[in-house]
Amino acid sequence: MNTDSSGIVDLRSDTVTRPGPGMRAAMAGAEVGDDLFGEDPTVRALEERLAGLFGFPAALFTPSGVMANQIALQLLVAPGEELVCDAEAHVLAHEEASPARYGGIQTRTVAAERGVVTAALLAGTVRRGNAYTLGTRAVEVEQTHTRAGGTVHPLETLREVRELTSGAGVAVHMDGARIWNAMAATGTAAAQYGETADSLSVCLSKGLGAPVGSVLLLRSEHLPRARKLRHGLGGGMRQSGILAAAGLYALDHHVERIGEDHDHAGLLAAGLRDAGFPVRPPETNIVLVEVPGADEVVARASQEGVLVTAPDPDTVRLVTHLDAGDKACRRALEVLTAVMTDVVAGARRTAPAGRSQEQEAEESEVTA
Repeated sequence: MNTDSSGIVDLRSDTVTRPGPGMRAAMAGAEVGDDLFGEDPTVRALEERLAGLFGFPAALFTPSGVMANQIALQLLVAPGEELVCDAEAHVLAHEEASPARYGGIQTRTVAAERGVVTAALLAGTVRRGNAYTLGTRAVEVEQTHTRAGGTVHPLETLREVRELTSGAGVAVHMDGARIWNAMAATGTAAAQYGETADSLSVCLSKGLGAPVGSVLLLRSEHLPRARKLRHGLGGGMRQSGILAAAGLYALDHHVERIGEDHDHAGLLAAGLRDAGFPVRPPETNIVLVEVPGADEVVARASQEGVLVTAPDPDTVRLVTHLDAGDKACRRALEVLTAVMTDVVAGARRTAPAGRSQEQEAEESEVTA
């Protein structure tokens, strides 16, 4: 685990982690080759390991989760065809309209409670299509769901979605950016999740703490086109084994400890709830706190050395990770409790006063 020598506690995201000495040594000593020619042995080792772990026949190392998702969607959905996903899905909210921009893909959304897409929701949404009607070609699910606060799609729900889509001839892509957190929270095996999707992206730079990279798991017949799409999107890399080595190190050293992040999220949530703030109980490592003046909370907490984000004006988001240990989270809790309490009190002091009885009487006379 790394510590920030400046004393800053950064809870903006689990992407802010920095590689420690062991990971840096693994990167420096990585055996490499030209991956664009398929000759980097460390990249191949990472791809083979993750493909085997999740039960897929093939895998492709990409620079980012966004690229992995967009390659998958273009493999499954042709231009002018339809993708169905949650209205708050990462592929829509945080990927720069890439399905439409790069894939010519039409999207249709469902309003999923806590971001969990169910077979019941899809039953009334997925459409067969014909010569005159656009048909659904794929469904996307997110594990865990970022904007909903790290919520987990239950395995049984994913199996039901898989059954429904298979019967309709519709593919499933799983954005598994934080699938490691789902596995830690539920005890579900990687291969069990793999059985529920036609393609699956897994991120190495969130819960696992690698500096960069995601891996797309897919069918063997899709791999040649996936490599071509990666190249066309600017993701063709050369001696990228230096990056892949960080992912292999993370798989060896950082998977088992993810539950600690969930414990720290629970600590933060309980403390803020005890202080009187509405907190959505975290399922994994993301804590959402309802508080007016969220932007002011972010600014003032930053001045105290605690970094958080405000996804909307009335919500503060905290994300725990391997670089924020127990001591750091307790300090963050102390700072945030004080800042939030003061911001809420200030908002109450400056709120417009209620109308007096005399004002109400005057208004009633005017409108009578």
